[in-house]
Amino acid sequence: MILDWIAETLRSSPELAIFLALAIGFWVGSRKFGSFSLGAVTGTLLAGVLIGQLGIVISPQIKSVFFIMFLFAVGFGVGPQFVRGIANNGLPQALFAVVIASLCLVCVYVAAIFSGYGPGMAEGLLAGSQTISASIGLATDAINRSALPPEQIQEQLNAIPVAYAVTYLFGTVGTGWILAFLGPKILRINLEEECQRYEREMNIKPVNGNDETGWHEHIIRAYRLKTLGKFAGKTVCAAEKSAQDRIFLENIRRNGKIISFDENTVLEVGDCIAVSGSHDSLVYWSNHAEEISDRELINIPIETVDVVITNKKLNGQRLGNLAESDYSHGIYINTLHRGSMSVEVPLLSETDIFRGDIVNVTGSRKNIDKLINQIGYADRPTEVTSMVLVGCGIFVGGLIGSIILPVAGIPITVSASGGALISGLILGWLRSVTPKIGNIPNSTVWFMNTVGLNIFIAVVGISAGPTFIKGLHEAGISVFFWGLFASAIPMLFAPLIGKYIFRFDPAINLGCCGGARTSTASVAMVADVAKSNVPMLGYTVPYAVSNTLLTMWGLVIVILLS
Repeated sequence: MILDWIAETLRSSPELAIFLALAIGFWVGSRKFGSFSLGAVTGTLLAGVLIGQLGIVISPQIKSVFFIMFLFAVGFGVGPQFVRGIANNGLPQALFAVVIASLCLVCVYVAAIFSGYGPGMAEGLLAGSQTISASIGLATDAINRSALPPEQIQEQLNAIPVAYAVTYLFGTVGTGWILAFLGPKILRINLEEECQRYEREMNIKPVNGNDETGWHEHIIRAYRLKTLGKFAGKTVCAAEKSAQDRIFLENIRRNGKIISFDENTVLEVGDCIAVSGSHDSLVYWSNHAEEISDRELINIPIETVDVVITNKKLNGQRLGNLAESDYSHGIYINTLHRGSMSVEVPLLSETDIFRGDIVNVTGSRKNIDKLINQIGYADRPTEVTSMVLVGCGIFVGGLIGSIILPVAGIPITVSASGGALISGLILGWLRSVTPKIGNIPNSTVWFMNTVGLNIFIAVVGISAGPTFIKGLHEAGISVFFWGLFASAIPMLFAPLIGKYIFRFDPAINLGCCGGARTSTASVAMVADVAKSNVPMLGYTVPYAVSNTLLTMWGLVIVILLS
């Protein structure tokens, strides 16, 4: 029969089983059940477990290769935020992340002690309840290095995906529900009003001067000045400031010729000028000057480009300061993204900017070049990945991470995988300072991050498939409730810790909590309830710190319970 032929083919060609698990996992993970979806990782794990019932044998080296690649990409992405969180005014948020990540570890440890779980079940509980799949790899390395007999090592490894699969559901949904709906009640606030209050008290206004939070993509139109007074007779600088919104004079035609000019050039009656700005701002010009068709006048090379901020003088400055600088003349900011998750930060005048942030800007080529020379590095689209950076980074990091230090007779090591994570953190930060050390395009980072992790998870699921059902039966329903305990307790206390100990502003408190639990979905739910992106201002630093710590806890929990 065809099913028997397919099963036999998968056994003889296990690489096909991996790709089948990926296809099914990503498809199942993207399905929406109301507002909830399983996600690619859980979908791939379940697909792997199902396929694994066929008794497919896969070399463990495959998952090791892809996992170390994944960890390097994680470190590379969060490096700038991690270093900034430790080094400057993000320190309170970084310390908060350490506290919450430690609380997560304590809750998992307490659950394991009271329930009698071994290191394998405890790691699955950690990875699922805290939705930190990356910790599985470090825990796997630690269990394999432990002094347990070989049969017990395999038993512990098989227990990991069981506990992970059972506890992941509430770990994802529960965290978002607690922060978005219970969080404001715990803090006794109206989150929407607090975000509005935050904007008022911080004198936050949109950097483009209108009632929206982002700068408009600009357009260019041509006008002829017919009367003296409104624009004619004024300098270019004064004419640009006459509108309530940001507008810029891009070209001037005088006596039939396009002339060079600066901010002190006085406009004359009869001048034809090209003006860039938002639609609303150019309506103002249309009311006071004659709009004309002049293709040559407005034929100005325009570019939209991502710029990585590397100038240390801008670190911690306000976005409004950048907008008012001389080198931002003629520049329109479209978006501001931060971190490996590419979180979009609100475009407000008081928004802090940091090295490593990526600002998407639009303007004439000459103005773009002037901006780039002052603030950072143009991260123009490229398909070329610096494999020298990737290969050397993983190799050197892995070598250092493999060093074993005996502490009280216990061999301590972060393993090659942990070394790759640390190497990624360092190189990610270095690139935010000196981008020319090498480039890893976003598409490559996505592949290493998403596909690398999911191939690892697929192999874990396929390998554990034959023992999964038996393990779930032996674990019982109790593992679900211990997962609920480990997920809920840190998130119920986190808002209070943020309020009374770290004294975070209520508008960003819950964003800090979501970041400290590395739960992007929960912060998105908080932002939806708040009807504002202001909570995102507290997300990135805690996320970067906790993403590293929670991953390392996979090693720690095994050491604690071995």
